[in-house]
Amino acid sequence: MSNVIESIERRQMRLNIPQFKAGDTVRVHFQVIEGQRRRTQVFEGIVIKRQGSGVHETFTVRKQSFGVGVERTFPLHSPKIERIEVAAIGVVRRAKLYYLRDKVGKRARVRTKAGAVLPQTPVAEPVAPQPEPEVADAEPDELESAHDEATDAEVRPEASGEESVSETESK
Repeated sequence: MSNVIESIERRQMRLNIPQFKAGDTVRVHFQVIEGQRRRTQVFEGIVIKRQGSGVHETFTVRKQSFGVGVERTFPLHSPKIERIEVAAIGVVRRAKLYYLRDKVGKRARVRTKAGAVLPQTPVAEPVAPQPEPEVADAEPDELESAHDEATDAEVRPEASGEESVSETESK
């Protein structure tokens, strides 16, 4: 693969993913967009498989909902996933738990590790805004003109090579 593609994929990978494997019970908090509204929905179940590597890695979670088995596959590095919580660590001897699809009720359970310490999900710390440096020697008029020039460069879309909305609509 080219270095450009690898660098783009490296930037898209998430760093705050807890360690989990097939058999673990996880809570996946992901964003759902309904019309103009965006909300967080939680899907809790047993991980039945993890596959792929890098940015393309996915995992499948299965749960019983009103007596019906529901499976959902999530991309591990998706920006729509807010966080993944490990609720319980399961004791299994397989990497793919497809046999759970045939089980119903209490037989579909996976034994959990007694006294296991659950891994904490690392949370990225918010970046604090940097205060503007103060210039004591400059006159107030000079500071305003320098601030206006910097603000105009940020606001004007022509400076960045993009057309403004009003120009696009008038054409």
